[in-house]
Amino acid sequence: MTDQMESIAVPEVPAGGEADRLIDYISGRSVPNTPEEREAVQPFARALVEDYGYPKEFIRTRPQWHVKARPSDTRKTYPVDIAVFESGTHADETLRVVVECKKKKRKDGRDQLEDYMRLSRAELGVWFNGDERLFLRKIEARGSVTFERIPNLPRYGERIEDIGLYTRDSLRPTHNLRSTFRAVRNYLAANAVGMTRDEALAQQIINVIFCKIYDERFTAPNEQVRLRAGIGEPDSQVAGRVRDLFREVVQRYDDVFDESDSISLDDASLAYVIGELQPYSLMDSDRDAVADAFETFIGPSLKGAQGQFFTPRNVVQLVAEMVQLNSKDHVADPACGSGGFLVESLRRMWAEVEAEAKRLKWPEKETDADKQRVAIRQIRGIDKDSFLAKVAKAYMAVLGDGRGGVFCENSLAPMTQWHSKSAEEVRDGTFTAILTNPPFGKKLKITEAATLARYDLAHKWKRDTKTGEFERTNKLSDGQSPQILFIEKCLDLLRPGGRLGIVIPESMLCNPSHRFIVSYILSRAKIRAVITMPEDLFQPYTHAKTAVVLIEKHRADASVDEDYPVFMALAKWCGHDSRGHGIPFDDLPVITRRLHRFNQGEPLEFDHLGFTVMASEIQDNIYLPKYYNPELKQRLDALADTHDLVNLGDLADEGVIEVGTGHEVGKLAYGTGPIPFIRTSDIANWEIKGDPKHGVSEALYKTLSGRQNVEVDDILMVRDGTYLVGTCAIVTDLDSKILYQSHILKFKSLDYGVMDPKLLLALFSSPIVKEQIWAKRFTQDIIDTLGGRWRELILPVPKDEGQRQSIIDSVESAIEGRRQARLSARKAVMQVAPHGSLDPDVDYDFLVIGRS
Repeated sequence: MTDQMESIAVPEVPAGGEADRLIDYISGRSVPNTPEEREAVQPFARALVEDYGYPKEFIRTRPQWHVKARPSDTRKTYPVDIAVFESGTHADETLRVVVECKKKKRKDGRDQLEDYMRLSRAELGVWFNGDERLFLRKIEARGSVTFERIPNLPRYGERIEDIGLYTRDSLRPTHNLRSTFRAVRNYLAANAVGMTRDEALAQQIINVIFCKIYDERFTAPNEQVRLRAGIGEPDSQVAGRVRDLFREVVQRYDDVFDESDSISLDDASLAYVIGELQPYSLMDSDRDAVADAFETFIGPSLKGAQGQFFTPRNVVQLVAEMVQLNSKDHVADPACGSGGFLVESLRRMWAEVEAEAKRLKWPEKETDADKQRVAIRQIRGIDKDSFLAKVAKAYMAVLGDGRGGVFCENSLAPMTQWHSKSAEEVRDGTFTAILTNPPFGKKLKITEAATLARYDLAHKWKRDTKTGEFERTNKLSDGQSPQILFIEKCLDLLRPGGRLGIVIPESMLCNPSHRFIVSYILSRAKIRAVITMPEDLFQPYTHAKTAVVLIEKHRADASVDEDYPVFMALAKWCGHDSRGHGIPFDDLPVITRRLHRFNQGEPLEFDHLGFTVMASEIQDNIYLPKYYNPELKQRLDALADTHDLVNLGDLADEGVIEVGTGHEVGKLAYGTGPIPFIRTSDIANWEIKGDPKHGVSEALYKTLSGRQNVEVDDILMVRDGTYLVGTCAIVTDLDSKILYQSHILKFKSLDYGVMDPKLLLALFSSPIVKEQIWAKRFTQDIIDTLGGRWRELILPVPKDEGQRQSIIDSVESAIEGRRQARLSARKAVMQVAPHGSLDPDVDYDFLVIGRS
């Protein structure tokens, strides 16, 4: 029993979790989801276990450990965010490390941390605010207490003196490189001498990373690495080793680096950077170190303008599994960025060479020669950004001498505009595999006529009204998005039968305006796999929803009519949150394993993490996994015995219901009168808000009211939006005099005997219908839309008449209760003070602010 343990049961968190709560990584308890907890306490607690190796039972987060605030404080009133002990016994005498996460500023954080350490037994302390961190050691001598900054914490089982004495085989992979790079970036921004611009800092850090990778690659397992910072070691000594190593790198790869390239960070800054990076193996980490550094240092404004959103390594590994690389492949990435796909391709192809060499008992020299052949002759990368092309070239050089295959060119431009060496090495029809994440963004457009003229997808397309097929016209578009042109370019680069693994916006797979793209792909290739990614994937840099797609170019002798299975999956978690912080939820490794089983011909469980749809079953060229989610179909089929499964479109066709949409009136109409203009945000909890944002004039109401024909018992449903799609309200006598916008659907029951509007409202709000609405919402840029797919909704109407009537009665009771609540609320508001625009004698009207 610890001397501060409380007898408190661990609270249970409801299934699905709560937005304002999260589960503490150490204790498993439900804790408030505060920024401090989410961005600092939880990430560092996880790092202590996963990066530093401390057992969970040695760490205390909840209930919090307390230390003295002053010598006479016998109650110990200071709560410590994280406490680390020398054993599983949590006691004052075994306390080793305290971690402070509450203070946001470095000076305040250090002061608070020193207070914790001064009056406790802890010898080591950490301040971490989610973006910066500081490591301190307490020194007690001659009755005084002082504190010194140290490069890092010792790992579990190490002494303080062991910090910086790392051998190559003692380095461990880290699970949160971004957190480390954020700390480095913020430290350098505040402290680096003579250097403040992010681009310059990024170049320096990437040079240090290359040194580290080189050090890891060319240091024997039992030898001490050169990039290290020991306790008490002068900054100049640490920095000197780094600069010597970089000179060695430059000399070895003189065709990649210029003589002018140097590491110019000041000694103290270099020592800090090495202290942060030294315990980790960047080559073995589950993140791409170069890409993560670039993401951290080069801000979203600079990257976003070019659509440069680098691919997380778990997605890179998924794409590589899709493509099924082998050592004979010729691989290209025409938008290679910092080289993430090239590096992963090299690793996988080398692994196959090594496996083959082991099977055939090749001598080491022959194995190395074959690996070098793969690196030099079989991998090609292109990027139009000269800095990125140089980074990718250096990355490939340091890892495996593949630098000669990276070129700085505009992949989409005519090859006549390329350098002759590039055009010779990267030719159409010569690659068996392409892995790429081309730049994307709705503001990015290719407008140069000479470039556009090369591409079918840069022309306008029309749909034949008789056959439904798309045909290319001879008219060029004024501009086209690069992500669309890259699909055609990649297909051009592939040999017949070649495989393309590509990251594209999800909207290209489902939106009506993009159906010509899918039609074009299918005219030249097969879509073999589609996996949709969570919205958090490229955050905090962009909210764009994306998908990973496997496309196989037609073989010369292939039958276009051949049916085949398409692998699909929906990833809901990607291993990090919207701020880029690591979280313990990641569907991508599971999906990657499912995909491997699919490739091996093994059966699948058929849930959202991996299922198949036959190509012949794809509807209207919609290649969106959630549209075919087998779990939803299984749940609907399970209701068939007790419910009539009624198609909503059939009800409209049979005249049981009438469906319409509203109008857009323009901003100039806002605030011109008392008539509520209902927007999507004015609908919630089955009712129209009593204080809508905008009002319009009586004259406009008279013009549109006949066409909109809003009546009591009509149901309004949000059709377009971000999170509100499917949200419903029913019109009552209190709010029938309204106009509503075009992003809202209106359902009017014409036959109460067949479909009572109260029953319809309950059906729309049922989980099984909400699931269908989510599955049929398509993303256009960052806005979702249900479009005309409301017709496809299946309503589970109970067969039992008594059950149907009970539902209707419950809805009527809820509506009347809300109606009375609104009347009471209006009465209370009017009692506060009179208002010239509102009639105090009327029981209810809308509180439209700013009406004329």
